[in-house]
Amino acid sequence: MTTNTSLQNICTQVRRDIVRMVHAVNSGHPGGSLGCTEFLVALYFDVMQHNPVPFDMDAKGQDVFFLSNGHISPVFYSVLARSGYFDVAELSTFRKLNSRLQGHPATHEHLPGVRMASGSLGQGMSVAIGAALSKKLNHENNIVYSLHGDGELQEGQIWEAAMYAAAKKVDNLICTVDYNGQQIDGSTEQVMPLGSLQQKFEAFGWLVHTIEKGNQIDHVVSGLKHAKTLTGQGKPVLIIMHTEMGYGVDFMMGSHKWHGVAPNDEQLAVALAQLPLTIGDY
Repeated sequence: MTTNTSLQNICTQVRRDIVRMVHAVNSGHPGGSLGCTEFLVALYFDVMQHNPVPFDMDAKGQDVFFLSNGHISPVFYSVLARSGYFDVAELSTFRKLNSRLQGHPATHEHLPGVRMASGSLGQGMSVAIGAALSKKLNHENNIVYSLHGDGELQEGQIWEAAMYAAAKKVDNLICTVDYNGQQIDGSTEQVMPLGSLQQKFEAFGWLVHTIEKGNQIDHVVSGLKHAKTLTGQGKPVLIIMHTEMGYGVDFMMGSHKWHGVAPNDEQLAVALAQLPLTIGDY
């Protein structure tokens, strides 16, 4: 089992990757990526049963993950590379012409680890449900995971999918909502208040678990492992994970303004000074 210390070191390095990637092309989404780092590191390095090599699109006998809020591709690409899906050096091609690492993940690029194109929000839960049902039909005892932004829940398709998953007893599914309270135009409270997500999803027939400290690796690991114990009970599982946008870089933290803005040279230097080298840059 990977220790919390080693997982935290991976988180720090992933955050270095994120700010360097978006700075290099002056494009990308650092805020949500930084906020979801612990989640993806915990999932890929500790919780999820998966085989990076050889990459199998069908993932028979494996757990699978779908990134619904595809704009946080920097953290996704970094974790995929760091966990062995492709060479870490390829991170230097992020958002460049002819790169497999486009701004939003795309399947036509044939990048190992990417199982759905996710640029338009609201679709990931539907895809995850389909994959989970396929696992059931194939008699595979594996779990399907997905990640969603809180602002993404303003998409109607999410709620159609939520009804369907409960109605069809898709109980090998764990969907996580990154609840940072921020979206591209401001706070979710200002744009469209979410109300009580726990009450809403429970009313839809889901089991709900909350991770209060989504930027503390030990809390995320234990929260994900607890969610796994809730599977197989006839209901889909939702995790409400409280995080802070831009976590790890003080001038980005808690502000929607860093949803999709890259740091300049001076800001990059400040960010990297707060994120000590732990494993090695690409």
